[in-house]
Amino acid sequence: MDVAVTARGQRGFTLLEILVALVIGVLLVTLVPPLLSGMSGATELRGAARQLAAGLHGARNEAITRQHEAVLTLDLEQHRFGVTGDPRAIKLPDSVALKLYTAQSELIDGATGNIRFFPDGSSTGGHITVSGPKLAYQVNVDWLTGAIAIVEQEARP
Repeated sequence: MDVAVTARGQRGFTLLEILVALVIGVLLVTLVPPLLSGMSGATELRGAARQLAAGLHGARNEAITRQHEAVLTLDLEQHRFGVTGDPRAIKLPDSVALKLYTAQSELIDGATGNIRFFPDGSSTGGHITVSGPKLAYQVNVDWLTGAIAIVEQEARP
């Protein structure tokens, strides 16, 4: 008395299910890359601001630990900066716009200037603006304390 039971369920996918999966795949492939490229611009901008802040921190630490003045020199045309005591010149992305606001005595020419730190941690102060089409970051240096802060802003034309 063996009874054979057969399953009437289907194995596999229907044509409709396969088409829906393909449509979803095509949408992902076409819509995701533009979204990611927009993020890479903001990421590049934030990275440049962080590099400048790290350079400023390095100059301040150099001034305090060595007990002599240290300088971050920024070249706006070449998109490069350097710090006293460090032979490297850090290159910033060409896609970002840079503006330097510093003491008049620290301007070397129209495209190059310094932010100077003193052995007590204070500085000449100023700020560097790193901007893109929609977003900007301002790297502030307090003249009294030498404190460095990054502030996000809307880009200005």
